[in-house]
Amino acid sequence: MKSRFSPAAVCALCVVALAVTSRAEIIEQVLVKVNGEIFTKTELEGRQVSALRQMGQQVDRNADPSDAQLRGMLEEVTPDLIVGVVDEMLIVQRGRELGYRMNDEQFTRYLENIKKDNKIENDAQFDAALKQEGMTQAELRRNIERQMIVSQVQQNQVSGKIAVSDDEARRYYEAHLTEFSSPRTITLREVFVSTPGDGATLNVGADEEAQGKAAKIRERAMAGESFEKLAADLSDSPSRANAGLIGPLNLTDLTPELRTLVESMQVGDVSELLRSTRGYQILKLESSTPITTVPFDQARERISDRVYSDKRRQEFEKFLDRLRSEAIIEWKNPEIKKAYDAGLAKAKAAAQTPAVS
Repeated sequence: MKSRFSPAAVCALCVVALAVTSRAEIIEQVLVKVNGEIFTKTELEGRQVSALRQMGQQVDRNADPSDAQLRGMLEEVTPDLIVGVVDEMLIVQRGRELGYRMNDEQFTRYLENIKKDNKIENDAQFDAALKQEGMTQAELRRNIERQMIVSQVQQNQVSGKIAVSDDEARRYYEAHLTEFSSPRTITLREVFVSTPGDGATLNVGADEEAQGKAAKIRERAMAGESFEKLAADLSDSPSRANAGLIGPLNLTDLTPELRTLVESMQVGDVSELLRSTRGYQILKLESSTPITTVPFDQARERISDRVYSDKRRQEFEKFLDRLRSEAIIEWKNPEIKKAYDAGLAKAKAAAQTPAVS
């Protein structure tokens, strides 16, 4: 059955959703305790389903766990997922220690936004949509509150304490000047005289004839005739329809040989005959735009955003490391512990890799 919520709302509702099955009716298998707070097999399964759905996978919660494709997908998502679960528990616990809570007014405002975004007109429709997602309003409130607490902790304990100094911004700018520069661009015109054949074998007579024709066209251009008209009248290239115009092109996109040639030309210069497998080409440098670099003062905001993003990721990982080192984490399932270790190693490596080099 199609979800009543938009994809963004489904993500908000499901990514931290509790198990649909009432824990009061079954004996849960505890996978891990984090400072005494438990995380169960049923909760993990709910998150796995949500994660796979976000990847565009249609997953039946009752699917055969021995299915090779399903097992492969679960092995892919579970390490990152279980790290996220433990980190979320630690962050929420720290937030509660700091007194962060969601009050009734905040929850009501959040509900109204969900209803508005999903064009839900009354409470009955909203309750029906929640039921379709397998969630009660109490569970929804718990999940929203946890998200709010995570956001507040990140902002107040990490992001709000990060600043980018002028020295840091300047060092980044000088080390990444190419990010703030536009390459030299050129516009060319061409006349192309083709030689008959497939390009693999050479017909000496036809080649000499084509070379002679191209040489005469170049002589006319050098004598002052309009290169544009010569291209429109005499070129064998498709660019003839545009009077031989090619570009604008980034100089860095040209072949090394052509780049060397163009770099030696001034605007208005006409090249020597250029031989190719298909014939002879004559080029005129029509226009050239030099390399331009955005001044530091104009690039300051962009630089700050990039440096800030890297610092935030690294500082947030340090913050999580402190929470992990202070926590009492009791693993009840060795396979889940193994997945956690793999996911944690991946997260630490990612935190140390700059988002932009």
